[in-house]
Amino acid sequence: MNEQFHALIVDKTEDDFSVGVKKIGLEELPQGEVLIKTAYSGINYKDGLASIPDGKIVRSYPFIPGIDLAGVVVSSSDTRFQEGDEVIATSYEIGVSHFGGYSEYARIPADWVVPLPKGLTLKEAMIFGTAGFTAALSVQRLEENGLQPDQGNVLVTGATGGVGSFAVSMLAGRGYNVVASTGKDSEKNYLTKLGAKEIVSREDVYNGKLKALDKEQWAGAVDPVGGETLAAILSKISYKGSVAVSGLTGGTNVPTSVFPFILRGVNLLGIDSVNCPMETRQKTWERMATDLKPEDLSTFVQQMASLEELPDILPTILQGKMRGRVIVSL
Repeated sequence: MNEQFHALIVDKTEDDFSVGVKKIGLEELPQGEVLIKTAYSGINYKDGLASIPDGKIVRSYPFIPGIDLAGVVVSSSDTRFQEGDEVIATSYEIGVSHFGGYSEYARIPADWVVPLPKGLTLKEAMIFGTAGFTAALSVQRLEENGLQPDQGNVLVTGATGGVGSFAVSMLAGRGYNVVASTGKDSEKNYLTKLGAKEIVSREDVYNGKLKALDKEQWAGAVDPVGGETLAAILSKISYKGSVAVSGLTGGTNVPTSVFPFILRGVNLLGIDSVNCPMETRQKTWERMATDLKPEDLSTFVQQMASLEELPDILPTILQGKMRGRVIVSL
């Protein structure tokens, strides 16, 4: 194959920063055992950071962002994958230091590639993407730590974002009474449709004042926000309850105390989708194709986008203007 193809290139020099679609050749792709013809990608917070000059995500330029991709194997030097296989590649160094999914072709290390599970299409896999995978990991870890539907309400913060939206739907589908927290009053119908039984404001979770221990309100929580919001959640989790934290949009500093942990036995579960072991990764994707798969994945799609539209769309995720997922069709 000597053909050229389109990719979104971000480039930065001392004097300039650019984001645009260019033609490149296969020889410009990084090393990897599996060459994939990309069908779909998605937009995540890291991708938004990659689209701005001071995002501190991209490690060297020029670069192709996109931490998620799904497509069809063109060639593979690894016997685990054959030409024509449908596959998923997310996380690891993809879209950070290794060229990502905003490209018609991607070359990926075989150890980073997941076979598409039965029950999912390539498009559905990218509707999930890293956001859905992170939500599924969160639900899985909460249940591994003893969470059951009869224990009480489960809180989801940032509920209109990618991780939050999927967490609401997955938990509701498994019979939990979900309390969805959002700062967007206009999205109550959306969250109700996803399965939320109660919708509360951000201020209902954290009103600007923190207590070492507050009234017990939730049996568990999925928190992609972090910061002071996480500290407030920890103070309100029921005895032996757990919080699965996966994000930092609310900040990196968590001003909590030891009291929730030593007086209520609260568990703080860190959710890492980047270096998640392949055995857990495949198990989670299998569940996303079965018991954690929402009835209508199209509910989560805010819009479909082309490569050419990405320079205008990518910054909006940093402004909190996205609901659910934007899917990139290659």
